[in-house]
Amino acid sequence: MINEFRIPSVVLYGRDSFSQVGVHAANLGSKALIVSDRIMEKLDYIRRCEQLLDQAGVASVSYLGVNSEPTDQHVATALELFQKENCDLLIAIGGGSCLDAAKAVSIVAVNGGYIGDYIGGKKEIAHQPIPLIAVPTTAGTGSEVTSVTVITNTTNDVKMMIKHPAFIPAVAIVDPILTLSSPPHVTAATGIDALCHAIEAYLSRRAQPLTDTLALSAIRLISQNIRTVYENGDHIVARENMALAAMQAGMAFSNASVCLVHGMSRPIGAIFHVPHGISNAMLLPAVLEFSKEACIERLACIGRVFSEDLKSVSDVEAADAVVSMIKQLCLDLDIPNMKQQGIDRTEFERVVDKMAADALESGSPGMNPRIPTHAEIVELYHYCYDYNFVNIR
Repeated sequence: MINEFRIPSVVLYGRDSFSQVGVHAANLGSKALIVSDRIMEKLDYIRRCEQLLDQAGVASVSYLGVNSEPTDQHVATALELFQKENCDLLIAIGGGSCLDAAKAVSIVAVNGGYIGDYIGGKKEIAHQPIPLIAVPTTAGTGSEVTSVTVITNTTNDVKMMIKHPAFIPAVAIVDPILTLSSPPHVTAATGIDALCHAIEAYLSRRAQPLTDTLALSAIRLISQNIRTVYENGDHIVARENMALAAMQAGMAFSNASVCLVHGMSRPIGAIFHVPHGISNAMLLPAVLEFSKEACIERLACIGRVFSEDLKSVSDVEAADAVVSMIKQLCLDLDIPNMKQQGIDRTEFERVVDKMAADALESGSPGMNPRIPTHAEIVELYHYCYDYNFVNIR
């Protein structure tokens, strides 16, 4: 079997790697559009970026309109500014939303049309994208190294997952110091998102040796550090480990795939505006329970990465144990179920069938070890609505 593995041409990671953004920008263009949000502006990251670019002789202008979930409207507005200002380079600073919006601009700016046109290869990406430098400030999405962008269609409330090698940034800069500003709830949400990426990449029907290695490394780092960064956000070593893990998990799932958790998660985010990491966490234990019989050996391997104590037990016991460990992790990180998140039950019932259809349409459930039917996804949604993370023995 021939496996393909793609990542950015340049990956910089480690403390103070952000200081190199100007050097790499100067190699790629002369005027940059910085795509970010107002939070990054308040944290002074935008001004620092502008200074570093200026020192390298690169002009810049900023679009700071992205919010918690990137939409086609964000893409259109950022693209308009990019073209008006005659930019030839993109720099994304922030969480996955900022990075995904910039990825979309990088493609549409040279290939035209609407970003949704590119779903499933319906519109060809015939021209090389605008060079993009991706600088994450959370340890979660891994978007800085992936070939995926997720953009919400504001007309039908569908999260459009679009995958193509052209979406891979030219340069990824992963500086853990930038993640020190993440508050606990963001740290938890993004950390669980990275864990979902790693677990699903390892369980995916498209898993391969390289993605397995990265996924298991990410799972180990996250299991050992996520509670520390949640409880003590200034712990730079734990932040460093989480930033590395999120990047590894991004490389893993981008080259393998995500599965049922992400397929079901996107409609929750699109319709109810739940942060992506939280919607993943709401689903993860229940989906693992659903999938377990089809992936006992791989789940057991994940369990033994979580805890060396599981090396002496059977695969079934280790698989059961890791599901319980993940439920406990969700409790420790104060992850809510859908009801606790404030999702109205009446509205939930009204759209649950659409959510299941949208989940299947994304293609991700087809990569799951156990491939669900539409009816099974509806049942899972109902199960997860008021899911109890407490382990009952």
